[in-house]
Amino acid sequence: MDTRTCRFCHSQLKDSLVNLGLSPFSNNFVRSDQAGRGSQFYPLHVFVCENCLLVQLNEFESPEHIFSNEYAYYSSFSDSWLLHAKQYVDDIVSNYNLDQTSKVVEIACNDGYLLQYFVKRGIPVLGIEPAGNVAKMAETKGITVISDFFGEQLAGHLVDNGEQADLIIGNNVLAHVPDLNDFVRGLKKLLKETGIITMEFPHLLKLMQDNQFDTIYHEHFSYFSFMTVEKVFARHGLTIFNVEELSTHGGSLRIYVRHEHYEKLQVSADVKRLVALEMTAGLHKMEAYHTFYKRVEQTKRDILSFLINLKNKGATIVGYGAPAKGNTLLNYCGIRNDFIEYVVDRNPHKQGTFLPGTLIPVYEPERIRDTKPDVVVIMPWNIKDEIIDQMAYITEWGGRFAVFIPEPKMIE
Repeated sequence: MDTRTCRFCHSQLKDSLVNLGLSPFSNNFVRSDQAGRGSQFYPLHVFVCENCLLVQLNEFESPEHIFSNEYAYYSSFSDSWLLHAKQYVDDIVSNYNLDQTSKVVEIACNDGYLLQYFVKRGIPVLGIEPAGNVAKMAETKGITVISDFFGEQLAGHLVDNGEQADLIIGNNVLAHVPDLNDFVRGLKKLLKETGIITMEFPHLLKLMQDNQFDTIYHEHFSYFSFMTVEKVFARHGLTIFNVEELSTHGGSLRIYVRHEHYEKLQVSADVKRLVALEMTAGLHKMEAYHTFYKRVEQTKRDILSFLINLKNKGATIVGYGAPAKGNTLLNYCGIRNDFIEYVVDRNPHKQGTFLPGTLIPVYEPERIRDTKPDVVVIMPWNIKDEIIDQMAYITEWGGRFAVFIPEPKMIE
């Protein structure tokens, strides 16, 4: 008997979305002195709750283990993500009249990529970031950071010390939360009666429609449709009053949340529109989830055929970027350095390491100019335009770009 239970409604989990086999943690980069020791692999099997339709992974390691002091993800190495953050700050300050008397709290503030723009406006901020090494980077930008995990207990401690927020921000953190109910209870407790919460997260509908199976990895415990995330907040007395569709991370949602009794902020027509969109796509029925796996399996075969064809023609292939999504894809497809010789990344904390599981070496971007490969596979396909602009010089020797998602192809 399967004893897995849903992390939101505690129903038994019996239905699969996709099984990507065994994979290491996608951000556990391997140092050169560790390369001969082997890697720990864990099941990457995604389930759908028949009751609440939350798509989720089992928890194999605690967040404390995953988000350690050696966490390798730094937000500020993407120019397009910084621009996205600055535009958000400009808009939210203007639309909700935030000023020097307001208090902004960001959960999972990372290296201060976003809060720095509030600091420049003189708006008081507090960052919460469990990864100690990343939190230190935020502090260098004038941001006060609590290096801890957020939940009801931390929220209560902050409230007891006179801290409540006019604005709570959570960008790409909701998926990383193993105890959703505790997290949302914390949000409710920390939020002022007239305050708002904004959360951004990859949209499950886009993941399924655009075959973005590589965005599944162990650090992401949950994958949200709008209908399901609405249930999660409503259970704890919070109302989603607006929603925006974003292009980030291959298609994300930004939800705007208030206390259910604060009806001054009326529910927008976009909320009903998103529900209707997902209903049309069938996300309210289990049948829609059962067809995804076959497409993923076919894509794996197509990627391998694509690489084999290139190698048979004598092509040298490298990768640009060492994102978590790339590590999911490479491990699922069994791609090693006999196909992709190396990858490069702008993040110096990843340079000089090896990718988890595949042990493909990671170098600085300049190595591409030195070695002149025939094909550069863009692993973070969600920012491919930014990367093509940065690396346009590969055309000098006839180099070409390629992507694997939603299907393997050369970029013309």
